[in-house]
Amino acid sequence: MSGLYLVRHGQAGTRANYDVLSELGQEQARRLGEYFGAQGVRPARVVAGGLARQRQTAALVAGADWPAMEVDEGWSEFDLDAVYREVAPQLARVDEEFAHEYAHLERVMNDAGNAIHRKWTQGDVKVVRAWISGQIPVKDTETWVEFHQRIRGAWQRLVAGHGEKETVMVFTSATPIGLSVAELLGLPEREALRLAGAKLNSAYTVFRVRPGDVSLFGFNHAPHLPDAALHTFR
Repeated sequence: MSGLYLVRHGQAGTRANYDVLSELGQEQARRLGEYFGAQGVRPARVVAGGLARQRQTAALVAGADWPAMEVDEGWSEFDLDAVYREVAPQLARVDEEFAHEYAHLERVMNDAGNAIHRKWTQGDVKVVRAWISGQIPVKDTETWVEFHQRIRGAWQRLVAGHGEKETVMVFTSATPIGLSVAELLGLPEREALRLAGAKLNSAYTVFRVRPGDVSLFGFNHAPHLPDAALHTFR
């Protein structure tokens, strides 16, 4: 039996510069590294998605004796900025309420202190739902179906290459983790999004891998964040 960890990156930056860890995100990652060190966790493989915030988290968590990081773009999160660029203008033309929300978002985007950078708004939900449903088609970024297939492929590569009695740690994002858990448990896609929404920054989910079998061992662990002030979701 061996272990497989899926770790969500630490808190990211603002909406205007999201693909970088915030100061708090860096602290979350360092604390996770200290926790793993104290527990004697040393993976045989370290894999990160292609995004800067994922790779930065992996680098801050990794111990001095950990193996070199491998990069698998398959574990990258979907590009919310790209989805917004295509979906939001079209949605604003048919949804007056969203149009007001979108205009407000554009006005405050560059205000780093605005609370909008740290929460999912109703506008965000509408954009993502329109993307997932295919209600508004996209041409310049991947569809939800393509994204889901990409994550499924990354998961299959990971499990197929998993050595007996080894620990593998993957640094990724909330939606890939939610999809992986939902698929393993046979849950519908809407539950994958609920799982993704529950993921704390820098929390880890654990699977046990046996020949021909993968089971969920623990979800959304964050023992390195004992203070609720360190709990963030975006």
